[in-house]
Amino acid sequence: MKNLALISIMAMFAFAFTSCGGSSQTCEQLENQRAGIAPQGVDFQAVPETDMKAKLATFASFKLTTDLNHLSDKEKQILTYFFEAGKIIDNLYWKQTLGNKEGFMSQIQGEDAKKYALIQYGPWDRLDNNKSFLTNVGPKPDGANFYPQDMTKEEFEQLADTSKTNQYTVIRRDDAGKLKVLWYHEVFKSELEKAATLLRSAANLAEDEGLKKYLTLRADALLNSEYLASDLAWMDMKDSKIDFVIGPIENYEDALFGYKTAFESFILIKDPDWSTKLQKYSAMLPELQGQIPTDPKYKTEIPGANSDLNVYDVINYAGDCNAGGKTIAINLPNDPAVHVQKGTRKLQLKNAMQAKFDKIMVPIANLVIDPAQIKHVTFDAFFSNVMFHEVAHGMGVKNTVTGKGTAREALKETYSSIEEGKADIMGLWLVTKLREKGEITDGELMDNYVTFFAGIFRSSRFGAASAHGKANMMRFNYFAEVGAFTRNADGTYSVNLEKMKEAVDLSVDKIMKLQGEGDYETCKKWIETDAFVRPDLQADLDKINAGGIPVDIVFEQGPQEVGLK
Repeated sequence: MKNLALISIMAMFAFAFTSCGGSSQTCEQLENQRAGIAPQGVDFQAVPETDMKAKLATFASFKLTTDLNHLSDKEKQILTYFFEAGKIIDNLYWKQTLGNKEGFMSQIQGEDAKKYALIQYGPWDRLDNNKSFLTNVGPKPDGANFYPQDMTKEEFEQLADTSKTNQYTVIRRDDAGKLKVLWYHEVFKSELEKAATLLRSAANLAEDEGLKKYLTLRADALLNSEYLASDLAWMDMKDSKIDFVIGPIENYEDALFGYKTAFESFILIKDPDWSTKLQKYSAMLPELQGQIPTDPKYKTEIPGANSDLNVYDVINYAGDCNAGGKTIAINLPNDPAVHVQKGTRKLQLKNAMQAKFDKIMVPIANLVIDPAQIKHVTFDAFFSNVMFHEVAHGMGVKNTVTGKGTAREALKETYSSIEEGKADIMGLWLVTKLREKGEITDGELMDNYVTFFAGIFRSSRFGAASAHGKANMMRFNYFAEVGAFTRNADGTYSVNLEKMKEAVDLSVDKIMKLQGEGDYETCKKWIETDAFVRPDLQADLDKINAGGIPVDIVFEQGPQEVGLK
């Protein structure tokens, strides 16, 4: 990666005026002049016969707040800097996924349509297979705004620049129409400089040395696209009461190749009591890695025992994590080098998780789960399933055994769906093993299995455009094939515990092999075959939708909600 700090003043001056195809303008100036991928010169209205009020009703409103009384005055001041940086990150995500937010929003007719576009960060419904809900809009480009819309995959493959697959670059055309690679810190220079300044101001106030180091290094990373040092510093940040996840992180938005990462941020307040309960699991990860039911060659990478399990209340979402369906747990960093050296941090967002369980999960379970098993749908099981889903992301195969590079690189655009499926099923395997070892004693295993199964209906509503949605459809179809559940005459479902336990082991083994071998073609075929809603499941989802149950949540958030203004 490039490091501007190592470039001489003369080189920097020449770079600014020559790196964008010989133009006298900087990369950022040229990028700001681009219209993005939204159609220009037309008005957008709700697609005929679309009830926008009904669309809005599919999202349940929830206020993001928590008690800040245990924080110092300096920590509260730091949070105000985080909120300001989050606004910048949110705008950068708009640029990555669509282009100019203000121009797009000004073209929309109707207040309800505008409100829904803000939830979806564009004209495509992320929880309805990216269907457009506005007129004069075509299909969502697979490459979002990371690539030229007219670029072919063949043209990309012929581009002789090793940085083209880097997760912190965009692809543009030069004056001659040829493809070129630009770094995020070039095309978003001014905004990233402002965000970095806010992080440094926060670092100056930080009383926790781990937080101070992380914020300082993260500010540097925003300006040079070198994130490893700040990722490692974040892993070492154990004691801070507050946290700020910020940067280009997940690659879900790039459905063309899965290479490019999108900007997002979370502001987090640690729950010390809940966090203490979870610490014991971190030390067990290397042992559990060795017990994964698969060929030994696929589990030689031992996850770092330094992995961190903690519980937080989240008080702000910005960018990618706020688009459409909302994240309720975090497993980061994504860098395999960090996984091997230090593991990952698994952050459970308790207040958002509770909101989804109460407003969505319980009503769905009451419709689709056998009344005799409804007692097994519990928040504790939901919490454990989500937590160990995140733990599972840090386990298994990171680098192929066939010399094809990382599993992420080898599986390309299929990776996100396969990895989410792995985390789902391995998370359930982890819960099973820990109960067998007597490490989890609350409730019973059936709680986790029935709650997991009910969760498939919740996540399948995210649609086939979502990696999580694809993973859940694949899981449901596989469980159906092996008889892990029974669909009763009244339309409810009963879980067969023993058959589902067998299915979990078989699924874990299958995915480990696919990732370990870097078997792109088999992954692609599996998704094409099973990542869709079959008639029975669609009938159930229609019943859920008819019941007026929200699909997801939308936040009332900001410094005023937590008493900072």
